[in-house]
Amino acid sequence: MPVITTNDLRNGIALDLGGDLFEVVEFQHVKPGKGHAFVRTTLKNVRSGAVIDRTFRAGEKVERAAIDKREMQLLYRDGADLVLMDNESFEQMTVVPEVIGGAARFLVDGSQAVMLMFGSEIVGTELPAAVELDIAETEPGVQGDRVSGATKPATLETGLVVQVPLFVEPGQRVKVDTRTGAYISRA
Repeated sequence: MPVITTNDLRNGIALDLGGDLFEVVEFQHVKPGKGHAFVRTTLKNVRSGAVIDRTFRAGEKVERAAIDKREMQLLYRDGADLVLMDNESFEQMTVVPEVIGGAARFLVDGSQAVMLMFGSEIVGTELPAAVELDIAETEPGVQGDRVSGATKPATLETGLVVQVPLFVEPGQRVKVDTRTGAYISRA
């Protein structure tokens, strides 16, 4: 793995510190009037999500983790597990939904996502800003119910429940924001 100095730290860089994988959330170079310069950082453990503060000497060497971005396609769900295929090598891998976190709520068979890989381990997922999903179940709209801004719960094909306007019917496609999980519009 490449070795960098703490002077090269930037937000978003991944570091391998003692076998744990950390992402730099925030950093600050400090040069006090007396003493040596140092770098104060806030680091997020990529695997557990824990956030820690750590101080490094200026110029200290740290290992930068090599994070690969691989575009993958969800082939199918095997029980609770997801079977993904690498779009370049056509390799298949089976993962539990907890590995990719909340992104599993937006993936349907055939959908694409960018997986952040550390070696052969998935450490993160990048989804498009919005996805289109079918409504599996919702109450029908009532004629004459025209309250402005009124919503009702709808269950999507992935099992995600979102609030949709009253005019949305079962079987329609809707656009959902992957960052917030909120309804955007009909597709």
